[in-house]
Amino acid sequence: MKLRALFLCLALPPLLCLRAEDPYEQAPILYSQTQPRDAAQRLEKLMREGKADVDRTDAWTVMRGLMRHLQIPEESQVMVFSKTSKQNDRIHPQTPRVVYFGDEAYIGYCLGGSIEVAAVDPRLGPVFYLLDPYVDEKQPLHFQRDASCLSCHGGVFSPGVPGVLVRSVFPGPEGHPIMSQGSTVVDSTTPFESRWGGWYVTGRHGDSHHRGNVTATELPDNSCDMPVEKGANVTSLAAFFDTSAYPRATSDIVALMVLEHQTGVQNTLTRANHGALRAMHMQTSLQRELGEPVLEEPMGTALRIIEHCAEDVLDALLFKDEAPLPEGGIEGDGAFQAAFLKKARRNADGRSLRDFQLHTRLFKYRCSYMIHSLTFEHLSPPLKQRVLARLAAVLDGADTSGRHDHLGASERRHIRAILGDLLPPPVDG
Repeated sequence: MKLRALFLCLALPPLLCLRAEDPYEQAPILYSQTQPRDAAQRLEKLMREGKADVDRTDAWTVMRGLMRHLQIPEESQVMVFSKTSKQNDRIHPQTPRVVYFGDEAYIGYCLGGSIEVAAVDPRLGPVFYLLDPYVDEKQPLHFQRDASCLSCHGGVFSPGVPGVLVRSVFPGPEGHPIMSQGSTVVDSTTPFESRWGGWYVTGRHGDSHHRGNVTATELPDNSCDMPVEKGANVTSLAAFFDTSAYPRATSDIVALMVLEHQTGVQNTLTRANHGALRAMHMQTSLQRELGEPVLEEPMGTALRIIEHCAEDVLDALLFKDEAPLPEGGIEGDGAFQAAFLKKARRNADGRSLRDFQLHTRLFKYRCSYMIHSLTFEHLSPPLKQRVLARLAAVLDGADTSGRHDHLGASERRHIRAILGDLLPPPVDG
């Protein structure tokens, strides 16, 4: 009891006083002080050693080379025209920024600008880099870590941790967000009609409307006029801008929804892992200070924090409160879906967590493929153990809280079969 009481007292002051330093810059994370171990760092090492080659003909060949090595499919291309990036002067409805993504890295490019990369370190979370594609060929390509990205990616839009974000805004005619109208950080729970303000969207979605493909006008009464019906069911972007400057002429609706789901889960995993690491760091520090045995298992306040973090991860993995698709579903670019499914892990029955549904929801089986991500694999052991135990309880029907009743018995059985040996065996043996 002495340890628990003291831990609680010492844990409170940082929450009550305003500190300039973000929690992820403090021990044990030390985000900016720590050398990342991510895909960008591995690729740069290979390039220095002459073991990875990137064609330097122009910016697009550099992009393609980077994406090949970072395992990012070109078919994942989506386009954003709101000025919500570091290179705002290059972004316009006529010259959108392109974004591509794979499981562990994201890459963006504005015509004539630098290449932006976010690569996921399993402990730190996303690490942000700029790369100059126009550097002299005698000079090596270099991923320059860029702390300024954290003003958005580690600030108000991603509280507590560095995060990868998809924002929906009300873009003015030049792409500037109309700040008085606010913005939305999009994930799987965001209603369809609130998505994609400032983005181009290709694909069909029936009679429902989203905010994509159009700009907004601020009115004298501080309201906003946004003709969303003009952006609905767009299959060609040629009427909006010259698409010939880009590798693909699409900003696929399914790719956008997968990106939003993935970034939401990634941020939840990062936040939960940081929380668990901080809790255990505080517990072991106090145990040493009090001369008590240092325990690897959480107790007291640390245990409560980690159990709360585990519930957050479970909710994200199991699509709790997922927003429904429009009536009739959505129809996107088959090329993206084929590229995405190439990484499917299938069980003996041929089922995978990457299988799409696209009629009432995004995926057929509502357990995120991000359970196979590098971040999940390297979660703090006390956190990972509790997530997997809770997941098994839900899938086996042992959980009676009703929190995940959106999953029917058949879907739960299929998910458990897909996950196989990742989960502990059922309680009944």
